[in-house]
Amino acid sequence: MRYSPFVQRISGESVSAWDIHYAAIDARARGEDVIVLSVGDPDFATDARICAAASAALEQGDTHYTHVLGRPALRDAIAAKQERLLGIDVGVENVAVVAGAQNGLFATSLCLFSSGDEVLVPEPMYLTYEACIHASGASIACVQQPAADGFRLTAAALEAALSDKTRGIALATPCNPTGNVYSREELEAVAAVARKHDLWVISDEVYGQLTYDREHLSIASLPGMAERTVILNSLSKSHAMTGWRVGWVVAPAPLVRHLDNLLLCMLYGLPGFIQQAALKALELDEEVLGSAREVYRRRRDLVLGCLKKVSLLDCREPEAGMFMLVDVRRTGLSSMDFAWRLFQATGVSVLDAQAFGASGEGFVRISFTVADDRLLEASQRIADFVAILEVQSAD
Repeated sequence: MRYSPFVQRISGESVSAWDIHYAAIDARARGEDVIVLSVGDPDFATDARICAAASAALEQGDTHYTHVLGRPALRDAIAAKQERLLGIDVGVENVAVVAGAQNGLFATSLCLFSSGDEVLVPEPMYLTYEACIHASGASIACVQQPAADGFRLTAAALEAALSDKTRGIALATPCNPTGNVYSREELEAVAAVARKHDLWVISDEVYGQLTYDREHLSIASLPGMAERTVILNSLSKSHAMTGWRVGWVVAPAPLVRHLDNLLLCMLYGLPGFIQQAALKALELDEEVLGSAREVYRRRRDLVLGCLKKVSLLDCREPEAGMFMLVDVRRTGLSSMDFAWRLFQATGVSVLDAQAFGASGEGFVRISFTVADDRLLEASQRIADFVAILEVQSAD
């Protein structure tokens, strides 16, 4: 049987990076002593008050169709939140509620790009950016952010990636997997290129309120950028609501109207009881966020405290989020081999960072999504594993 070329556009080599994660999940299901540090799914439960809001809505029969773009009350609450964060005017007409930021990226790409277009994406990039942009028919042009320079973005790298086919720039700040938060200077470089070449900018800001050492700044707040910027955000990571699938797009009103048409075919609106939970989450916003931020900061410091003592490893201290990149090149192993041998020897699963782009080769990504004691145990297992490698190397 024949399939559409579309199925090839949404596939990619990065998909195989998840093999180690699925192997770890299967091993854990068999009762093996596995510690999963290969996915960004918070280990703590959604706040009980958010769950109660969903339960109450269900009990009241909130199981019918809803507005395609999201209920006005929820969109209004999102607009108010984003207005506070951005410092610019955001109205209900600028908001589309989607099934997580992932769905927002996919839908936005379909509305903005088409065959023959190119989209600049700083590398390392999140795994599904390639598939989502390719789904539109467009292709990705990688913007180099070398490990030697701390995975930082430069104006020169942006300009080098430009072509006459460039139609947009997609970036994440804070970034998964690097944990970097783009500085004002870096964002102004992106803005200058976008204004000069009349480009769209998709700004993934899912981790924007989970920052530690550098304040998050949205590119939409820079002069002349609100009208060409699409912001992606969600409750998944900040409010421990990954499985609820609640996210949103903030964009110029004409684009939101196009999203309305697309989401009519794609989702036909999120369930009402889910939207009521989202409303409660936004009501509790900083209370829940602040708690999560402190948990991840504490866990970051715990991992750093253990692994910074390991001479063959180089930990890249993240400025935000729930991940850390660790340079394993001095062990003599590729990042893929390191990840698999670590898992087979210790039961700790980490992700080969090369899945996020070629610049990630030699790095693995560790997530802070298990309880402190298990995270400390995992860190010690990693340290012990590397110590054995060092002895074997000396022999």
